[in-house]
Amino acid sequence: MAKDKGGRLTVATRDLRSRNDLPDATSLRRAIHRHLLDLGFSKNCDGYFVDAELTKQKIRDLHAAQRRQILERNRSFIADHGLGLASHFATGRQVDPASIDPELVEVAAESLESRLFRLACLLWSVPVSQGFGRRLRFLVRDRQNGCLIGLFALGDPVFNLSARDSWIGWSHEDRCERLVHVMDAYVVGAVPPYSQLIGGKLVAALTASSEVMKVYERKYIGREAVISKKKNRARLVLLTTTSALGRSSIYNRLAIPNGPRFLRIGTTKGFGHFHLSGAIFESLRDFLEATGHPYASGHRFGMGPNWRIRVARTALEKIGIEGNAILKHGVEREVYAIPLASNWQEILLGKHKNVRSCTLPASEIADFCVNRWIVPRAARDKRYKRFARRRIMDCLLNAGPGSTW
Repeated sequence: MAKDKGGRLTVATRDLRSRNDLPDATSLRRAIHRHLLDLGFSKNCDGYFVDAELTKQKIRDLHAAQRRQILERNRSFIADHGLGLASHFATGRQVDPASIDPELVEVAAESLESRLFRLACLLWSVPVSQGFGRRLRFLVRDRQNGCLIGLFALGDPVFNLSARDSWIGWSHEDRCERLVHVMDAYVVGAVPPYSQLIGGKLVAALTASSEVMKVYERKYIGREAVISKKKNRARLVLLTTTSALGRSSIYNRLAIPNGPRFLRIGTTKGFGHFHLSGAIFESLRDFLEATGHPYASGHRFGMGPNWRIRVARTALEKIGIEGNAILKHGVEREVYAIPLASNWQEILLGKHKNVRSCTLPASEIADFCVNRWIVPRAARDKRYKRFARRRIMDCLLNAGPGSTW
């Protein structure tokens, strides 16, 4: 819950987490208040808000405590595997921008690739989601040197996303019936030194490649759903994704001729639970558990991706805090849609059944991205050549990356 500037639990938080009986509502309210002030929020009669311009660095700062907690939870993993996995990252001198040749590698559970994916996610300045439901994970490797360019993951989309639903033209019934045609890119990005060459645009564009669609169809078409017990016969026609740091420099103006286009369709409502992470969330959950509320243990598969919000809202209201006053954090993110079929809207509105795919092979997407963005950036800015592999471990051992590498 409340932390000092080094990310350590304060005395008030330790006292709350050490109790075996029902947590005291008054102490919990005070600890939440101190925690949010420590993160950089201010308070008025309507709730908590960020009393500053929401620059990208300010958004990073708001996530700093959450990032420290995640790195702390992964300390043993980093110690056991960090040095070996860091060898999969390129130095700047190993990269010839004109020769970048991406290879998509599907990530299997409990594999070397899975460990590398996990380690790379720890480098993000804004912690990434673990995904929900259907899930596809990929590494993007560079064939020229065998090193990691970046990674992405697709998972089930959230049920309620007003920007998406309004843009599609969905009714509630439409969404219930055809959300299965949509997946969300919940992790997208390049790692250094490729990130310094706008490699994030390449990785993002590859999410909509024909190779990814083939993996999805092999893995999920014909598979029985856990909840409905019905066989999935729905092909993908749309991806969505959201920016991590307000306005996205990666997705903005990202369009491949005759291929994927990233269309900005609105923003999120600045509503969520990232600022209630770690010990504070566990204390809210403990409070519900002590009262016997079913949400306290409702995180098993099938309960939905908004379990944390339900826990937080219910616990906050039980301790006398209006849920929206806390959950409405105000950090809006851009929402993008990536059509995968020329008749995506007709499919999602139930007017067509036969999908007319408009994806491209990864090789064609890569050729365009390398020549459009990566080679020109390399000619303008040579700093990528100075990137040293040791900086990966420095980042992991020192609370994550700053604003730049």
